[in-house]
Amino acid sequence: GLNATQALSIAAGQGIYSLGRVQTPTLMMICSRYLENRDFTPQTYFRLKVTAEKDGTPFAALSELRYETLPAANAALGAVTATGTVEVADLQRREVSQEPPLLYDLTALQKEANGKLDFSADKTLTLAQSLYEKKVLSYPRSGSRYISEDVFEEIPSRITLLQQYPRFAAIASALRDTPLNRRPVDDAKVTDHHALLVTENLPEGLSQDERAIYEMVAARLLEAFSPHCVKEMTEVALSAGGEIFTIKGAVVKSAGWRAVRGEPEEEVEETTLPELQTDETLPLLASETVEKQTKPKPLHTESSLLSAMEHCGRELRDDELRDSLKGNGIGTPATRASIIETLFARDYIRRDKKNLVPTEKGLAVYDTVKDKKIADVEMTAAWEETLAKIETGEADAPSFRRDIEIYTAQVVAELLS
Repeated sequence: GLNATQALSIAAGQGIYSLGRVQTPTLMMICSRYLENRDFTPQTYFRLKVTAEKDGTPFAALSELRYETLPAANAALGAVTATGTVEVADLQRREVSQEPPLLYDLTALQKEANGKLDFSADKTLTLAQSLYEKKVLSYPRSGSRYISEDVFEEIPSRITLLQQYPRFAAIASALRDTPLNRRPVDDAKVTDHHALLVTENLPEGLSQDERAIYEMVAARLLEAFSPHCVKEMTEVALSAGGEIFTIKGAVVKSAGWRAVRGEPEEEVEETTLPELQTDETLPLLASETVEKQTKPKPLHTESSLLSAMEHCGRELRDDELRDSLKGNGIGTPATRASIIETLFARDYIRRDKKNLVPTEKGLAVYDTVKDKKIADVEMTAAWEETLAKIETGEADAPSFRRDIEIYTAQVVAELLS
């Protein structure tokens, strides 16, 4: 006759303090990533690097092959150096059109605010709620990144409003004369609330942190309805001494939505290349051996943890379950920040700069429950799917309750043993 909360409170007497069905899998993800990172043994390998030049523009390329030992790499380097030239073995150019990003839902805003501003998920939610109460931001606890057709009709007036906001005045003015991108407009993908938008009210008297969040939402609105970013991508294969070296370059032909913030792509290194032609030969300016090491998956930050919680189904082993849970995760946009804050409040995790790492207490819980039903991410994600089906009438609530009662009995038996 116990409900899940009562049953887990009993388990607290055995040293586990009432961790619920969403906190436990979240802690498991933090701990397993931490242990995987801690126990990772890096492997050293070597690649060759050549530098060539044309029309006064030097550029470097790395070998496709990796070498496990330095003597093997140096032997290959000798052959390359002896050649004295590099030949353009292959050259591919293609135009790439990058769609603008979708509008923010709460989780997307929290992830970006953590990555760019180092705000916690809870802080971002608090700031967004404050902006909502000041009537300059739409309802923040949204799980949709789309707007409906009727809301789309209001977007031109929002863009006009941002012409009065100094940071965005020029971009907003230019966008007024451009056909608006309709990618974020989809009635079918708007749930209880549409994506985050600025309202018809200009902000006044905001704190520095509030202004930072407001400007993120405003910038994303302008980005989402801007034209595509168009680039010419160049992929070059160079040949020297029997080795193939590759390099990629990019030239922005039309900045489109990327002009809003003027930021380059994250984690993408774009090299400016001279005008090259297939089969031409260039002098070899330099060649060297470069030592590299394999790297583990990075520790979770709040941003990456929010992604893992949102898309926990992606890493499930069962293909059918993974497909069925594509839109489900741990918690909801409105609760994920409190789930993380609960783990902090109970001293299961701590911050190490931007990283989230478990405490000794957190690792002790992980060791105790990692193989038990309470830590089963698949079970948690499957519940989210069933709850969504109950909401739409596709599943039966009494049957789900009976399943929960059976599950609760199994969890308590496991923990008390």
